[in-house]
Amino acid sequence: MPRAATAPVQTTLPNGVRALVLPMPERQTAAVSVFVRCGSQHEPRVLNGIGHVVEHMVFKGTRTRDAARINLDAESLGAEVNAHTDKDHSAFHLHGLAADATRFVQLLADLLLAPTFPADELERERQVLLQEFAEDEDDPMATAYRLFDHAAWGSHPVAQPAIGRRANVERLAREDLQRWVGAHFTGANLIVAAAGPMDADAWLREAERAFGAAPAGTPAQLAAPVWGGGVRTRQLAGSSQSHLVLGWPVPPLAADDPTAELAAVLFGEGMSAPLMAELRETRGLVYYAACAADVLDGSGSWVVEASCAPQRLDELLAALPPLLQAQADRIDAQALARARRQLAVRWLRQDERPARRLEAAALDLFALGRVRGSAERIARAEAVDAAALAGHFARMVDTGGAAGLSGQLGRHATARVQAGLGGLLPQPLAQ
Repeated sequence: MPRAATAPVQTTLPNGVRALVLPMPERQTAAVSVFVRCGSQHEPRVLNGIGHVVEHMVFKGTRTRDAARINLDAESLGAEVNAHTDKDHSAFHLHGLAADATRFVQLLADLLLAPTFPADELERERQVLLQEFAEDEDDPMATAYRLFDHAAWGSHPVAQPAIGRRANVERLAREDLQRWVGAHFTGANLIVAAAGPMDADAWLREAERAFGAAPAGTPAQLAAPVWGGGVRTRQLAGSSQSHLVLGWPVPPLAADDPTAELAAVLFGEGMSAPLMAELRETRGLVYYAACAADVLDGSGSWVVEASCAPQRLDELLAALPPLLQAQADRIDAQALARARRQLAVRWLRQDERPARRLEAAALDLFALGRVRGSAERIARAEAVDAAALAGHFARMVDTGGAAGLSGQLGRHATARVQAGLGGLLPQPLAQ
Protein backbone atom coordinates (compact mmCIF):
# COMPACT_ATOMS: atom_id res chain seq x y z
CA MET A 1 0.00 0.00 0.00
CA PRO A 2 1.48 3.42 -0.90
CA ARG A 3 2.40 5.67 1.98
CA ALA A 4 -0.08 8.48 2.73
CA ALA A 5 1.27 11.82 1.56
CA THR A 6 1.04 13.40 4.99
CA ALA A 7 1.67 10.42 7.27
CA PRO A 8 4.79 10.65 9.46
CA VAL A 9 7.70 8.58 8.18
CA GLN A 10 10.14 7.27 10.74
CA THR A 11 13.17 5.02 10.96
CA THR A 12 15.69 4.14 13.66
CA LEU A 13 19.34 3.92 12.67
CA PRO A 14 21.55 1.09 13.98
CA ASN A 15 23.14 3.51 16.48
CA GLY A 16 19.75 4.48 17.93
CA VAL A 17 19.28 7.83 16.18
CA ARG A 18 15.64 8.27 15.23
CA ALA A 19 14.98 10.00 11.91
CA LEU A 20 11.53 11.44 11.26
CA VAL A 21 9.83 13.16 8.33
CA LEU A 22 6.52 15.01 8.65
CA PRO A 23 5.42 15.55 5.03
CA MET A 24 3.83 18.95 4.36
CA PRO A 25 3.38 18.90 0.56
CA GLU A 26 1.55 22.22 0.45
CA ARG A 27 4.60 24.21 1.60
CA GLN A 28 7.53 25.68 -0.32
CA THR A 29 9.96 25.64 2.61
CA ALA A 30 11.23 22.95 4.94
CA ALA A 31 12.29 22.89 8.58
CA VAL A 32 15.02 20.52 9.71
CA SER A 33 15.83 20.09 13.40
CA VAL A 34 17.90 17.93 15.69
CA PHE A 35 16.51 17.30 19.16
CA VAL A 36 18.65 16.08 22.05
CA ARG A 37 17.07 14.45 25.09
CA CYS A 38 19.23 16.51 27.38
CA GLY A 39 18.22 19.73 29.12
CA SER A 40 18.86 21.54 32.36
CA GLN A 41 17.06 18.82 34.34
CA HIS A 42 19.83 16.41 33.33
CA GLU A 43 22.64 18.68 34.54
CA PRO A 44 24.39 18.29 37.92
CA ARG A 45 24.34 21.46 39.97
CA VAL A 46 28.03 22.17 39.32
CA LEU A 47 27.37 22.11 35.57
CA ASN A 48 23.95 23.79 35.45
CA GLY A 49 23.96 25.92 32.33
CA ILE A 50 26.39 23.80 30.32
CA GLY A 51 23.71 22.82 27.81
CA HIS A 52 22.94 26.47 27.18
CA VAL A 53 26.64 27.21 26.64
CA VAL A 54 26.89 24.26 24.22
CA GLU A 55 23.83 25.60 22.37
CA HIS A 56 25.74 28.82 21.69
CA MET A 57 29.14 27.28 21.08
CA VAL A 58 28.37 24.61 18.46
CA PHE A 59 28.00 27.49 16.00
CA LYS A 60 31.55 28.74 16.74
CA GLY A 61 33.58 26.10 14.98
CA THR A 62 33.80 22.48 13.82
CA ARG A 63 36.63 20.31 12.51
CA THR A 64 36.05 21.63 8.98
CA ARG A 65 34.51 25.11 9.45
CA ASP A 66 35.07 28.20 11.53
CA ALA A 67 32.28 30.44 12.83
CA ALA A 68 32.34 32.71 9.78
CA ARG A 69 32.02 29.77 7.41
CA ILE A 70 29.19 28.23 9.45
CA ASN A 71 27.24 31.49 9.21
CA LEU A 72 27.99 31.90 5.50
CA ASP A 73 26.98 28.34 4.62
CA ALA A 74 23.56 28.81 6.18
CA GLU A 75 22.96 32.36 5.01
CA SER A 76 24.00 31.59 1.42
CA LEU A 77 21.07 29.17 1.37
CA GLY A 78 18.75 31.84 2.75
CA ALA A 79 18.21 29.65 5.79
CA GLU A 80 16.98 30.77 9.18
CA VAL A 81 19.15 29.34 11.97
CA ASN A 82 17.97 28.91 15.54
CA ALA A 83 18.49 26.83 18.67
CA HIS A 84 17.12 26.57 22.18
CA THR A 85 17.70 24.81 25.47
CA ASP A 86 14.82 23.78 27.72
CA LYS A 87 14.48 21.79 30.91
CA ASP A 88 13.96 18.45 29.18
CA HIS A 89 15.67 18.85 25.80
CA SER A 90 17.77 21.02 23.53
CA ALA A 91 17.20 21.62 19.81
CA PHE A 92 18.97 23.01 16.76
CA HIS A 93 17.10 24.23 13.68
CA LEU A 94 17.50 25.25 10.04
CA HIS A 95 14.54 26.49 8.00
CA GLY A 96 14.75 27.32 4.32
CA LEU A 97 13.95 26.07 0.83
CA ALA A 98 12.72 22.51 0.61
CA ALA A 99 15.33 21.78 -2.06
CA ASP A 100 18.03 22.37 0.56
CA ALA A 101 16.60 20.03 3.22
CA THR A 102 19.29 17.37 2.70
CA ARG A 103 21.98 20.04 2.92
CA PHE A 104 20.51 21.18 6.23
CA VAL A 105 21.00 17.66 7.64
CA GLN A 106 24.68 17.77 6.70
CA LEU A 107 25.17 21.20 8.27
CA LEU A 108 23.50 20.19 11.52
CA ALA A 109 25.45 16.94 11.74
CA ASP A 110 28.70 18.87 11.42
CA LEU A 111 27.65 21.23 14.23
CA LEU A 112 26.58 18.54 16.67
CA LEU A 113 28.98 15.69 15.92
CA ALA A 114 32.18 17.63 15.21
CA PRO A 115 32.24 20.83 17.32
CA THR A 116 35.67 22.04 18.44
CA PHE A 117 34.69 24.77 20.93
CA PRO A 118 37.59 27.13 20.11
CA ALA A 119 38.97 28.67 23.30
CA ASP A 120 39.03 32.22 21.92
CA GLU A 121 35.42 31.92 20.72
CA LEU A 122 34.38 30.59 24.12
CA GLU A 123 35.80 33.64 25.88
CA ARG A 124 33.96 35.98 23.52
CA GLU A 125 30.70 34.07 23.78
CA ARG A 126 31.00 33.93 27.56
CA GLN A 127 30.57 37.72 27.61
CA VAL A 128 27.43 37.43 25.48
CA LEU A 129 26.03 34.81 27.85
CA LEU A 130 26.73 36.98 30.89
CA GLN A 131 24.78 39.82 29.26
CA GLU A 132 21.92 37.36 28.76
CA PHE A 133 22.11 36.61 32.50
CA ALA A 134 21.80 40.32 33.29
CA GLU A 135 18.71 40.61 31.13
CA ASP A 136 17.14 37.53 32.72
CA GLU A 137 17.88 38.75 36.24
CA ASP A 138 16.17 42.05 35.44
CA ASP A 139 12.97 40.24 34.38
CA PRO A 140 10.68 40.00 37.43
CA MET A 141 8.43 37.31 35.97
CA ALA A 142 11.44 35.15 35.10
CA THR A 143 12.58 35.62 38.70
CA ALA A 144 9.14 34.59 39.98
CA TYR A 145 9.31 31.42 37.89
CA ARG A 146 12.73 30.53 39.27
CA LEU A 147 11.42 31.01 42.80
CA PHE A 148 8.37 28.90 41.97
CA ASP A 149 10.50 26.08 40.55
CA HIS A 150 12.62 25.91 43.70
CA ALA A 151 9.56 25.98 45.94
CA ALA A 152 7.94 23.25 43.84
CA TRP A 153 10.83 20.86 43.24
CA GLY A 154 13.41 21.73 45.90
CA SER A 155 16.90 20.51 45.06
CA HIS A 156 15.88 18.25 42.17
CA PRO A 157 17.55 19.29 38.88
CA VAL A 158 14.17 20.00 37.27
CA ALA A 159 14.14 23.16 39.40
CA GLN A 160 17.27 24.44 37.68
CA PRO A 161 16.93 27.21 35.08
CA ALA A 162 17.89 26.37 31.51
CA ILE A 163 20.05 29.50 31.40
CA GLY A 164 22.13 28.01 34.21
CA ARG A 165 24.10 29.59 37.02
CA ARG A 166 26.27 32.61 36.46
CA ALA A 167 29.21 31.16 38.41
CA ASN A 168 29.19 28.01 36.27
CA VAL A 169 29.12 29.94 33.01
CA GLU A 170 32.03 32.07 34.22
CA ARG A 171 34.27 29.03 34.74
CA LEU A 172 33.22 26.36 32.20
CA ALA A 173 36.12 25.36 29.92
CA ARG A 174 36.12 23.86 26.45
CA GLU A 175 37.06 20.46 27.93
CA ASP A 176 33.83 20.53 29.96
CA LEU A 177 31.83 21.18 26.80
CA GLN A 178 33.62 18.41 24.91
CA ARG A 179 32.94 15.86 27.66
CA TRP A 180 29.29 16.91 27.88
CA VAL A 181 28.65 16.57 24.15
CA GLY A 182 30.54 13.28 24.00
CA ALA A 183 28.39 11.84 26.78
CA HIS A 184 24.98 13.18 25.72
CA PHE A 185 24.90 13.91 21.98
CA THR A 186 24.59 10.20 21.21
CA GLY A 187 22.31 8.05 19.14
CA ALA A 188 20.14 7.00 22.05
CA ASN A 189 19.29 10.66 22.74
CA LEU A 190 19.02 12.13 19.23
CA ILE A 191 16.07 12.73 16.92
CA VAL A 192 16.74 14.15 13.46
CA ALA A 193 13.52 15.48 12.00
CA ALA A 194 12.20 17.37 8.99
CA ALA A 195 8.87 18.90 8.02
CA GLY A 196 8.09 20.06 4.51
CA PRO A 197 7.49 18.89 0.94
CA MET A 198 10.63 16.75 0.64
CA ASP A 199 11.04 13.23 -0.70
CA ALA A 200 10.87 11.36 2.60
CA ASP A 201 12.91 8.34 1.56
CA ALA A 202 15.71 10.44 0.03
CA TRP A 203 15.84 12.66 3.09
CA LEU A 204 16.00 9.67 5.44
CA ARG A 205 18.91 8.24 3.46
CA GLU A 206 20.75 11.53 3.87
CA ALA A 207 19.97 11.59 7.60
CA GLU A 208 21.50 8.13 7.93
CA ARG A 209 24.63 9.20 6.05
CA ALA A 210 24.98 12.31 8.23
CA PHE A 211 24.20 10.82 11.65
CA GLY A 212 24.95 7.12 11.20
CA ALA A 213 28.43 7.51 12.69
CA ALA A 214 27.25 9.09 15.96
CA PRO A 215 28.16 6.98 19.01
CA ALA A 216 25.23 4.93 20.29
CA GLY A 217 25.49 5.98 23.93
CA THR A 218 22.80 5.29 26.52
CA PRO A 219 19.37 6.91 27.02
CA ALA A 220 19.25 9.95 29.30
CA GLN A 221 18.11 9.05 32.79
CA LEU A 222 16.17 11.21 35.22
CA ALA A 223 15.08 10.40 38.76
CA ALA A 224 11.43 11.25 39.31
CA PRO A 225 11.11 14.60 41.11
CA VAL A 226 9.16 14.87 44.35
CA TRP A 227 6.81 17.82 44.75
CA GLY A 228 7.57 20.12 47.64
CA GLY A 229 5.43 23.23 47.75
CA GLY A 230 5.58 26.39 49.78
CA VAL A 231 6.45 30.02 49.15
CA ARG A 232 9.56 31.85 47.97
CA THR A 233 9.67 35.61 47.59
CA ARG A 234 12.21 38.19 46.45
CA GLN A 235 12.10 41.96 46.57
CA LEU A 236 13.45 43.52 43.37
CA ALA A 237 14.78 47.03 43.56
CA GLY A 238 13.36 49.25 40.87
CA SER A 239 10.33 47.07 40.16
CA SER A 240 6.99 48.86 40.25
CA GLN A 241 4.75 45.77 40.18
CA SER A 242 4.19 42.50 42.04
CA HIS A 243 4.53 39.27 40.05
CA LEU A 244 3.04 35.95 41.16
CA VAL A 245 3.50 32.38 39.89
CA LEU A 246 1.28 29.83 41.65
CA GLY A 247 1.10 26.17 40.72
CA TRP A 248 0.63 22.47 41.38
CA PRO A 249 2.06 19.19 40.03
CA VAL A 250 0.47 17.40 37.08
CA PRO A 251 1.40 14.14 35.29
CA PRO A 252 4.35 14.19 32.87
CA LEU A 253 4.11 13.87 29.10
CA ALA A 254 4.38 10.08 29.25
CA ALA A 255 0.95 9.96 30.93
CA ASP A 256 -0.64 11.16 27.66
CA ASP A 257 -3.33 12.94 29.67
CA PRO A 258 -4.80 16.20 28.27
CA THR A 259 -6.77 17.04 31.43
CA ALA A 260 -4.26 19.57 32.79
CA GLU A 261 -3.91 21.40 29.48
CA LEU A 262 -7.68 21.51 29.01
CA ALA A 263 -8.11 22.80 32.57
CA ALA A 264 -5.57 25.57 31.91
CA VAL A 265 -7.45 26.69 28.80
CA LEU A 266 -10.79 26.58 30.60
CA PHE A 267 -9.54 28.57 33.59
CA GLY A 268 -7.21 31.08 32.02
CA GLU A 269 -7.22 31.40 28.24
CA GLY A 270 -9.08 34.38 26.84
CA MET A 271 -11.02 37.25 28.34
CA SER A 272 -14.09 35.07 28.97
CA ALA A 273 -12.15 32.55 31.06
CA PRO A 274 -12.68 32.87 34.85
CA LEU A 275 -9.15 34.11 35.55
CA MET A 276 -9.32 37.19 33.33
CA ALA A 277 -13.08 37.68 33.50
CA GLU A 278 -13.00 38.01 37.27
CA LEU A 279 -9.58 39.46 38.02
CA ARG A 280 -9.33 41.97 35.19
CA GLU A 281 -12.71 42.59 33.62
CA THR A 282 -14.85 42.55 36.76
CA ARG A 283 -12.47 43.67 39.50
CA GLY A 284 -9.61 45.42 37.72
CA LEU A 285 -7.09 43.64 39.95
CA VAL A 286 -4.48 42.78 37.32
CA TYR A 287 -3.18 44.07 34.04
CA TYR A 288 -1.93 40.61 33.10
CA ALA A 289 -2.83 37.03 34.05
CA ALA A 290 -2.42 33.67 32.34
CA CYS A 291 -2.66 29.97 33.03
CA ALA A 292 -0.67 27.10 31.50
CA ALA A 293 0.10 23.41 31.88
CA ASP A 294 3.85 22.94 31.51
CA VAL A 295 3.98 19.22 30.75
CA LEU A 296 7.55 17.97 30.45
CA ASP A 297 9.40 14.74 29.83
CA GLY A 298 9.48 13.51 33.44
CA SER A 299 7.35 16.04 35.31
CA GLY A 300 4.66 18.66 34.93
CA SER A 301 3.21 21.73 36.60
CA TRP A 302 -0.01 23.66 36.24
CA VAL A 303 0.53 27.36 36.87
CA VAL A 304 -1.28 30.65 37.20
CA GLU A 305 0.79 33.78 36.68
CA ALA A 306 -0.36 37.31 37.34
CA SER A 307 1.05 40.82 37.71
CA CYS A 308 -0.59 43.60 39.67
CA ALA A 309 0.01 46.89 41.47
CA PRO A 310 1.68 46.24 44.87
CA GLN A 311 -1.18 47.81 46.80
CA ARG A 312 -3.58 45.24 45.30
CA LEU A 313 -1.47 42.15 45.91
CA ASP A 314 -3.32 41.02 49.03
CA GLU A 315 -6.63 41.39 47.21
CA LEU A 316 -5.30 39.32 44.31
CA LEU A 317 -4.12 36.58 46.64
CA ALA A 318 -7.49 36.41 48.39
CA ALA A 319 -9.36 36.25 45.06
CA LEU A 320 -7.65 33.12 43.73
CA PRO A 321 -8.80 30.39 46.20
CA PRO A 322 -12.54 30.94 45.61
CA LEU A 323 -12.00 31.07 41.84
CA LEU A 324 -10.29 27.68 41.88
CA GLN A 325 -12.78 26.22 44.34
CA ALA A 326 -15.64 27.26 42.07
CA GLN A 327 -14.18 25.06 39.30
CA ALA A 328 -13.80 22.15 41.74
CA ASP A 329 -17.46 22.55 42.66
CA ARG A 330 -18.86 22.81 39.14
CA ILE A 331 -17.61 22.93 35.55
CA ASP A 332 -19.84 25.04 33.35
CA ALA A 333 -20.89 23.14 30.20
CA GLN A 334 -20.49 26.16 27.94
CA ALA A 335 -17.04 26.89 29.36
CA LEU A 336 -16.01 23.28 28.78
CA ALA A 337 -17.16 23.41 25.15
CA ARG A 338 -15.24 26.67 24.65
CA ALA A 339 -12.07 25.18 26.14
CA ARG A 340 -12.25 22.06 23.97
CA ARG A 341 -12.65 24.18 20.84
CA GLN A 342 -9.81 26.53 21.80
CA LEU A 343 -7.48 23.63 22.50
CA ALA A 344 -8.36 21.95 19.20
CA VAL A 345 -7.64 25.18 17.31
CA ARG A 346 -4.28 25.51 19.12
CA TRP A 347 -3.22 22.01 18.09
CA LEU A 348 -4.41 22.42 14.51
CA ARG A 349 -2.53 25.72 14.18
CA GLN A 350 0.55 23.96 15.53
CA ASP A 351 0.23 21.45 12.71
CA GLU A 352 0.43 24.34 10.22
CA ARG A 353 3.77 25.56 11.60
CA PRO A 354 6.66 23.24 10.72
CA ALA A 355 8.92 24.13 13.66
CA ARG A 356 6.16 23.73 16.25
CA ARG A 357 4.97 20.50 14.68
CA LEU A 358 8.50 19.09 14.70
CA GLU A 359 9.04 19.90 18.36
CA ALA A 360 5.74 18.34 19.43
CA ALA A 361 6.56 15.21 17.43
CA ALA A 362 10.08 14.91 18.87
CA LEU A 363 8.87 15.30 22.45
CA ASP A 364 6.23 12.63 21.77
CA LEU A 365 8.94 10.28 20.53
CA PHE A 366 11.12 10.90 23.58
CA ALA A 367 8.33 10.39 26.11
CA LEU A 368 5.86 8.06 24.37
CA GLY A 369 7.88 6.36 21.65
CA ARG A 370 5.39 7.45 18.99
CA VAL A 371 4.02 10.59 17.33
CA ARG A 372 0.49 11.63 18.14
CA GLY A 373 -1.63 13.20 15.42
CA SER A 374 -3.87 16.18 16.09
CA ALA A 375 -6.99 14.07 15.53
CA GLU A 376 -5.92 11.69 18.29
CA ARG A 377 -5.12 14.52 20.68
CA ILE A 378 -8.42 16.28 19.98
CA ALA A 379 -10.36 13.05 20.52
CA ARG A 380 -8.66 12.52 23.89
CA ALA A 381 -9.50 16.08 24.94
CA GLU A 382 -13.11 15.58 23.89
CA ALA A 383 -13.23 12.53 26.17
CA VAL A 384 -12.29 14.60 29.24
CA ASP A 385 -15.64 15.30 30.86
CA ALA A 386 -16.77 17.83 33.45
CA ALA A 387 -16.25 15.38 36.33
CA ALA A 388 -12.63 14.77 35.36
CA LEU A 389 -11.96 18.50 35.13
CA ALA A 390 -13.66 19.20 38.45
CA GLY A 391 -11.51 16.45 39.95
CA HIS A 392 -8.39 18.15 38.61
CA PHE A 393 -9.30 21.40 40.39
CA ALA A 394 -10.32 19.55 43.55
CA ARG A 395 -6.95 17.80 43.73
CA MET A 396 -5.20 21.15 43.40
CA VAL A 397 -7.25 22.71 46.14
CA ASP A 398 -6.41 19.76 48.40
CA THR A 399 -2.70 19.54 47.46
CA GLY A 400 -0.17 21.96 48.83
CA GLY A 401 0.80 24.27 45.98
CA ALA A 402 3.94 26.28 45.36
CA ALA A 403 4.26 30.03 44.86
CA GLY A 404 7.00 32.33 43.66
CA LEU A 405 6.61 36.09 44.12
CA SER A 406 8.92 38.86 42.98
CA GLY A 407 8.96 42.60 42.44
CA GLN A 408 7.74 45.29 44.80
CA LEU A 409 6.19 43.28 47.61
CA GLY A 410 6.13 45.32 50.78
CA ARG A 411 6.78 43.95 54.24
CA HIS A 412 6.18 40.38 55.44
CA ALA A 413 5.51 39.15 51.90
CA THR A 414 5.88 35.44 52.63
CA ALA A 415 3.44 35.53 55.55
CA ARG A 416 0.96 37.56 53.49
CA VAL A 417 1.08 35.03 50.65
CA GLN A 418 0.47 32.20 53.12
CA ALA A 419 -2.45 34.06 54.66
CA GLY A 420 -3.97 35.25 51.39
CA LEU A 421 -3.85 31.91 49.59
CA GLY A 422 -5.04 30.08 52.67
CA GLY A 423 -5.32 26.32 52.25
CA LEU A 424 -3.83 26.32 48.74
CA LEU A 425 -0.30 26.16 50.19
CA PRO A 426 1.28 23.82 52.72
CA GLN A 427 1.37 25.52 56.07
CA PRO A 428 4.76 26.24 57.65
CA LEU A 429 5.83 24.05 60.54
CA ALA A 430 5.24 25.50 64.00
CA GLN A 431 8.40 26.83 65.62
